[in-house]
Amino acid sequence: MSEQEKKKGKGFLLGAALGAIAGAVAGILTAPKSGAETRKELEKKGKEAIKAAQKKEKELEKQGKQAAKNISKEGKRVAKTAKTTTKKAVKTATKTATKTATAARNKTADALEGTAKKLRK
Repeated sequence: MSEQEKKKGKGFLLGAALGAIAGAVAGILTAPKSGAETRKELEKKGKEAIKAAQKKEKELEKQGKQAAKNISKEGKRVAKTAKTTTKKAVKTATKTATKTATAARNKTADALEGTAKKLRK
């Protein structure tokens, strides 16, 4: 999940929570109840909102831990692939360098042999 998606999700949750609280408060304040009843109702709604927020917090924490685990797993897989690819590249480069050096050595030896033949004549 990208940082931007996380921000959008947090913003949505905050907006939804604030909207629910505002709606509950408006409903309670406009209801024909006594002050004591209204305060009791507000306290009850506040506790419910806190419980809901705590539940959502635990959910998000669980999701975050799973995401971290997935990222770690994927990082290890990428590192392993990179290591394997690097080993193959080194092996190929070594073979190519050996072939090139052998070809150059043979060409040099042939040239020296040709020069030596000319000098003996």
